Amino acid sequence: MASDRPKQYLPLAGRTVIEHSLNAVLNHPAIKGVVLAIAADDEYWAELDYQHQKPVLLAPGGAERCHSVLNALNVLQTMASETDWVLVHDAARPCLRQDDISQLIECCKHHPVGGILAVPVKDTIKQSTDSDEINSISATVDRSLLWHAQTPQMFRLGLLHDALTQAMAAGITMTDEASALEWCGQMPILVEGHGDNIKTTRPEDLPLAEFYFSQSQPTGK
Repeated sequence: MASDRPKQYLPLAGRTVIEHSLNAVLNHPAIKGVVLAIAADDEYWAELDYQHQKPVLLAPGGAERCHSVLNALNVLQTMASETDWVLVHDAARPCLRQDDISQLIECCKHHPVGGILAVPVKDTIKQSTDSDEINSISATVDRSLLWHAQTPQMFRLGLLHDALTQAMAAGITMTDEASALEWCGQMPILVEGHGDNIKTTRPEDLPLAEFYFSQSQPTGK
């Protein structure tokens, strides 16, 4: 992001990215609370003095996303049932719609595994050659079965905890929660969300997120 602080603490529509992301989740009536993974050297979270009527508990951040999520699940295991549903959401996705959360919950609540928000790939996808000097096209990938994975990703607490634990014990670093379930032989479902549920990763993403907020679309209101 070419900034002086982690992307989740950058200003967006009068607050920080992470505050909008937290509000998007906590404002949904089906959500009871949040466990937030914070790095040990994080110097920004305490300065926010974030408050919500629902509880926000803290867990230690890890070296990779999977470690942070597992630490948060460990906190939840002290107070929740193994069969309770948990939703994992990126702190850098502030534009999550309330109706997308509702759709995810409705589609997954009776499913044996769970699922994720995602959007179908619209662009033509190219595969590059394995070269350090120049990227040449080696193939055009069939996009008809491809989806962009988003968050939240929704799974039962015990199932997700076990899948992440097993994958990490095998030395596999997962880039999202569904990958851990897939590695264990499970088949999560894809629930179509909206393209404005963007992850703020590059500098140009912030003005785009500002636009979505100005349209009053991100929260589904």
